[in-house]
Parts: sequence; structure tokens; C-alpha cells
Amino acid sequence: MAMNVGSPSGEQDVMVEMNTTPLIDVMLVLLVMLIVTLPIQTHAVKLDMPVPNQPPPKILPVIDNLVVDFDGSILWNGQPVDRPTLDSYFQNIGETSDNQPEIHLNPNKLAKYDIVAKLLADAQRLGVKKIGFTGLEQYMQ
Repeated sequence: MAMNVGSPSGEQDVMVEMNTTPLIDVMLVLLVMLIVTLPIQTHAVKLDMPVPNQPPPKILPVIDNLVVDFDGSILWNGQPVDRPTLDSYFQNIGETSDNQPEIHLNPNKLAKYDIVAKLLADAQRLGVKKIGFTGLEQYMQ
């Protein structure tokens, strides 16, 4: 694009500017082509999934229910227990290396996190391997 600009002395100078619009258009087309042609990266986590339709175990596992109530009281199979007694139960379970009983932990939704975390830490420290949460439907509301 050319433009005449007057100078104070009355002379006319020609100012030339380069039109960059086509250059920008070409660069945008190249950028879009690069983005489209890049392969989509897939992030996959390889898991060993269990074989479907496995037969049920011949020996049903022993299940111990552990309940933490809203006031911090602990129930082992429906009976109130204190922490040292519970630790002895955990130690007895931890000493059996094969076929440990399952512990189903059911904390009340109003139970303090500190109490439940200490129970889980004690169970892990004393060798309990099969422990899981039950009663999670109370948290879905």
C-alpha cells in the first residue's frame, strides 16, 4: 500500500508498508493443519482385571463388623469395645497370615475423621490386610 505524505518543505515522500494479512492467513492455515495432523495421545493405564464369571470361593470368608458411632464409641460385631481390646483383635487377625477374616468398617456419617483414621492406622500397623468400608449409601444423600 502506498501513501503520499506531505513534508513541511512541501515535498511528497512515498511511504510503503507491507500487507501482512496474507502472511497471517497462511500461518493460521499451517497452524490448523499442524494441530489436525498431530496424533491424538492416548493415556492408558494397564490393569489386570479379574476373569469374569469366576466361581465363588469354596470357603466363605469370616466377616467381622466394625462400627464407629457418631459419639466415638466402637462396636465390634455389635458389642462395644475399647481401644486396647480392639488392638488385641487386630493383632490376632494380623498374626494369621493366610485366610484373614474380612473387616467391614462402617463409620457413622457424623463420626470424627480422627477416630476412623486412627483405627485404620492401628489395623495397618498390626498387620490387618482385608479391611473395607461399608454403609457408604449414607453419604450419598
